[in-house]
Order: sequence, then structure tokens, then C-alpha cells
Amino acid sequence: MYDKILVPLDGSKTAECVIPHVIKIAKECRVKEIYLLRVCMPVSVLADYPADMPETWEQHAKDINYQASRQCSIYLDTVEEQLKKAGLDKINVIGKLGDPANEIIDFIEENGIGLVIMASHGRSGPSRWVFGSVAEKVSRTVQVPVMIIHETHSGK
Repeated sequence: MYDKILVPLDGSKTAECVIPHVIKIAKECRVKEIYLLRVCMPVSVLADYPADMPETWEQHAKDINYQASRQCSIYLDTVEEQLKKAGLDKINVIGKLGDPANEIIDFIEENGIGLVIMASHGRSGPSRWVFGSVAEKVSRTVQVPVMIIHETHSGK
């Protein structure tokens, strides 16, 4: 039914509440590929960049963003191991830099994803207005099913 599942994760325990659902759906639907995606915000401005640094600001920012991207991927490696221990294979790990909602939407459209399984942090009121909701923006924008798991309904 679903050849490719996308699992966006942000590094939090709340986001990981989707893992039992991913395992069950992937096994029962004989999913061909699982994509673990983490999007980190890139470095944009460093106010304390000394003038005597041996590299340019652009190179410095590029180096910092590379490290941030690598950290995204390292976290996903541990989640990948959980899925492999559960008997799943064909897992792709992707760390990106950018706006989380936009990067997730672009990834879905560019990679033929059939189902998205993601967590919601359950913010409401002013905190939701300030931070927005990545899950909400993704579900309103894409043309594929989006399963949103709330931590309190994770089955743990």
C-alpha cells in the first residue's frame, strides 16, 4: 500500500513516540523504504565573528553548517538502529539544514513519499501562535496521507 514512508524527527523524545507506529505499519504494509529526516536550522548570523579569523565569514558559516548537518545525521543513526533491531531494512537517513516544514514538504514532493508519520508537540494557545506547527503545515500542504501522533496517544 505504501512504498515509501517519511518519518520526520526533530531529536526530541516526543518525536520518537512515532517509532512503534512506524514499525507496525512498515511490517504490516510491507513498506519498501523508510526515510528518516531531520531538519536543523542553519547558522545565519554570528555576532562575535573576530576580524582576525583565518577564514572568511562564508567559509566559517559553511563549516558550522556542515557540523550541524552532521549532528542531525548522527542522531538519526541511533533511530535507524532501533528500526533495524525491529527487523526493518531499507532505511535511508537524511540530515538537512533549513526551515523544517518547507524542507519536509519539498522532500515529500521530490521523493514520491506515500505516507508521512510524524509527531505533534501538542502546543496550543500563544505558544502555537509563536512557534507554529510543523505537523499542521505539512498536513495542510502535501497531497499524501499524514499520520500525526500525539505523545499522549503513542501507545507507550
